[in-house]
Amino acid sequence: MPFLKVTGKEPLNKLLDRMAQKNGLRHTIYLANGDKYTGEWLNDKKHGKGTEVYKKTGAIYDGEWKYGKRDGFGTFSVKLPGSEEYRKVYSGGWKNNKKDGSGTYFYSESVYYNGEWCNGKRNGWGRMYYDNGDIYEGEWLEDNHHGQGIVWLAGGHRYEGTWKDGKKHGPGKFFFPDKGQLYEGVWAQDIARCGTMIDSGRKEASKPTTYPIPKVYLEDVHSVLMEAQKCLKGNASLGDQYNR
Repeated sequence: MPFLKVTGKEPLNKLLDRMAQKNGLRHTIYLANGDKYTGEWLNDKKHGKGTEVYKKTGAIYDGEWKYGKRDGFGTFSVKLPGSEEYRKVYSGGWKNNKKDGSGTYFYSESVYYNGEWCNGKRNGWGRMYYDNGDIYEGEWLEDNHHGQGIVWLAGGHRYEGTWKDGKKHGPGKFFFPDKGQLYEGVWAQDIARCGTMIDSGRKEASKPTTYPIPKVYLEDVHSVLMEAQKCLKGNASLGDQYNR
């Protein structure tokens, strides 16, 4: 009867455990939770390239692994209800089982995001296509428009400027190409607080306003500046009196 001869100082139980560990390329292995994995292993952990089919949802991940977790480039697909076909949901970078790096996520056939990810959320620069036809391209933070970005509305209008927590916030420009007008100002929580409306591209506009916006200018700039300086000096003198 064959037997295993123990040599050196390694205990028998550790030697048997080491020999039983999965390493290198293996055929399909069924895991304890019912999932099945086909691919490379290292020290009993999924490591390298491999494909896992999740029993509970029927979803498939095909890509790179690192010490048992999705890490590197990979594609995640879900099974269509009542069908044997699959729909790709995400294709791109992964880190520690979460979307990370550059990748594309498909919310539906017409709604998808292509850009940068960090810790499973849209972070960095990216472009989002919405179901109503709107398109946003710019900076993201924690799944929200944040920083500099442009939104093209389905109706043809667009906003270029600063965003915060998914809302227009700070300096920006709103274009009305159908009317040939441009509003430039400051926003706070998606509301335009103050700014200036001017004609812009009026000749190319499809529905220009009846009359152009009149130009506003000062007839005597020097007098206005002198008056402003007097007001400033007067306020300063008044402040000195109060400080005495």
